[in-house]
Amino acid sequence: MSETLLNPAVIEMCNADISALRDASLTVLGAVNWSVQPGEFWVVAGGQHSGKSDLLMHAAGLMTPQRGSIRVFGCETAEFGEAQLADRLRVGFVFAGGKLFNQLTVAENVALPLRYQRDLRLAEVARAVETLMELLELTPFTNSSPANLPANWRQRTALARALILQPELLLLDNPLGGLDARHRAWTLQFLDQLWRGHAHFVGRPMTLAVTTGDLRAWSPPQRKFAVLAEKNFSVLGAWNEREFTRHHVVKELLAEPDVTTL
Repeated sequence: MSETLLNPAVIEMCNADISALRDASLTVLGAVNWSVQPGEFWVVAGGQHSGKSDLLMHAAGLMTPQRGSIRVFGCETAEFGEAQLADRLRVGFVFAGGKLFNQLTVAENVALPLRYQRDLRLAEVARAVETLMELLELTPFTNSSPANLPANWRQRTALARALILQPELLLLDNPLGGLDARHRAWTLQFLDQLWRGHAHFVGRPMTLAVTTGDLRAWSPPQRKFAVLAEKNFSVLGAWNEREFTRHHVVKELLAEPDVTTL
């Protein structure tokens, strides 16, 4: 029996010490134990500098833990190489702020993973990009530079780029950050459709994990929650479970912003 069958978790962290992206010698989270099962929707919340982005980078296999182990689709991320490329491409990642290439057009940014990772003719790439951009309402910006787009559309372009390879696991770092009310509502609805099974992705439910510094938008009880505080990763369970409301950090992450300080 294969290792993947023995360990069906999409993400499995065992006593993993998470290092900082800005300085790999710094530990931002200690002894993280986190199991993400296929079809789950996780929301990981925390304040500024709590390690949200660092945790997600490790979950994607883009960084390796200082100690402990992390498996993605049953593969040790410390051993990720060419042989594990197929499993790595099952993961889509949306960086906070998009992290797009301004020297490329919006369409070229979206096409980039396909051009590098799939042996397709240019016409096939163009069709796939056109279809996905239409779905995400990006068609008017096809030939625009990301530098000339508002933050709302840069973030949506980054989402399209992450989805072009049709991943099974989608990781999104602060996907609502900098979005106005209309785009926040669209993003929440679209992510929910991906999780339940969007027709564009053959109706296959997608496993999702997002980070946030504001819990107010993420209340549906079907989601699972975890919180980062004082270098600790704590699973809260569902929105209406006792451990959720008892955690001391949750109250501030649910608080309305103080408009007097804006």
